[in-house]
Amino acid sequence: MLPTYAGFKVWYIANHAKPVKSDVIVVLGAAQFNGKPSDVLAARLLEAKKVFNAGFAPRIFTVGSGAPGDLTTEAASGLNWLRANGISKKVINAIPQGRDTLASTQSYVKDMKALQLKSVIIVTDEYHCLRAMTMAKDLGVTASCDPTKTGPASMTSSSLRYLVRETGAYLAYVTVGRHGVHLTDQVKN
Repeated sequence: MLPTYAGFKVWYIANHAKPVKSDVIVVLGAAQFNGKPSDVLAARLLEAKKVFNAGFAPRIFTVGSGAPGDLTTEAASGLNWLRANGISKKVINAIPQGRDTLASTQSYVKDMKALQLKSVIIVTDEYHCLRAMTMAKDLGVTASCDPTKTGPASMTSSSLRYLVRETGAYLAYVTVGRHGVHLTDQVKN
């Protein structure tokens, strides 16, 4: 019964998440290739640009480290994409840490607290919103989500497999992750 309820909750949030005016927009990292965002990361960056231009928050954080051997990080790739697409460098902070959702969340929340920021709009994939917001809230910030509507990880392009995977990851986080057991959600290629 619990997995069914969790799956419904993941699906419901994916379909009903809306950004709320906040202190910062956070673009969760995804793969990049020598500084070029993957299609998943590019969709997130495009969505962040839209919500920023709509005036929902005055600044953007890009987050994510690099894989071993990478020339750059997900955060730097995101910063460069946003700058190339008309967002001033003055309003972007790149946080080159985090190879999975929890580590990335811990990194940006630490920076938010140092800057006395209390609320965040997380830009990520639709099925990922619930877990990403739950982690941020558990770390003491108010979180909403602006999910991507395009790209290979959007609901229209992804399969039931992504919903099942995210339901399992959410259940793993709320049952053991909250108690200090760090289970990575990093997808290995």
